[in-house]
Amino acid sequence: MFDPKTILAATDLTARSRAVVDRAAQLARAHGARLVLVHAIEPRSRRIPRLRPGRHADRSQHASTELERLRAAYPDLDITCHVAQEQPGTLVPALAEEQNADLIVLGLHQARRVLDTVRLTNLERITQATHCPVLIAHSRDATPYRRILGAITFAPASAQALRVASRLAPEAELHAIHALQLPLSAKLPSTDLMTTTEMTEAELLRDAFMALDGLPEHLHLPEIVPGGVHEVLQFRISELGPDLVVIGSHSGRDPASLGNYARDLMRAPPTDMLVAKPG
Repeated sequence: MFDPKTILAATDLTARSRAVVDRAAQLARAHGARLVLVHAIEPRSRRIPRLRPGRHADRSQHASTELERLRAAYPDLDITCHVAQEQPGTLVPALAEEQNADLIVLGLHQARRVLDTVRLTNLERITQATHCPVLIAHSRDATPYRRILGAITFAPASAQALRVASRLAPEAELHAIHALQLPLSAKLPSTDLMTTTEMTEAELLRDAFMALDGLPEHLHLPEIVPGGVHEVLQFRISELGPDLVVIGSHSGRDPASLGNYARDLMRAPPTDMLVAKPG
């Protein structure tokens, strides 16, 4: 059973990361977990592999000041802070393993139009390199989540994402939706979508999914909606208004790799987003 005792939150020590720290602190308080903050000082270029000692000292001093502020704001929490000159995509997974982190909280990715088309973002690198769930927090409201929506595929990673979400927010409504992509022949006006072979197979997969061990008892029966994944999810988000979207990290080829849809959604999440790997 997922029971977070160590939560690691990556921060750039600016107001932009306040949502990350506040959400991580809220979850740490709710679960009696310790909070580990990490700040990566990223080299500006390969030609300058290390910052000047004075600049590193300034960053460390700023981190110490921020840590004291957080300790004053959250006196009931066990908070530590790690500052290192390293790429975030390398530092965060390594520290998560060293600290036995149960959950990593990250902020929104800063888009880089050219680089993002040819290589993984730091968000993707961290998520792919770690075993624990990753929460992308950007909502300024750090109150407990009230309504959760899972974008599921009836795969083990989807089940684990729902389990983790239920533990993080046990009082929240828990909904799930499955986008059923149909062949062209099933989209003809004369076709009854509810009697197609694809819908029947999806319903059987749903039955098997609901029989999996450990699924939250208060999970609403997942909806099966014909259409593209992006289209179906956006429609349901507009209708339901969740404050947390959860998704499994798997791809169709490799359970340990991020799927294309997970990557797309992580780069522009509609609200706070939880990504989990198979348990």
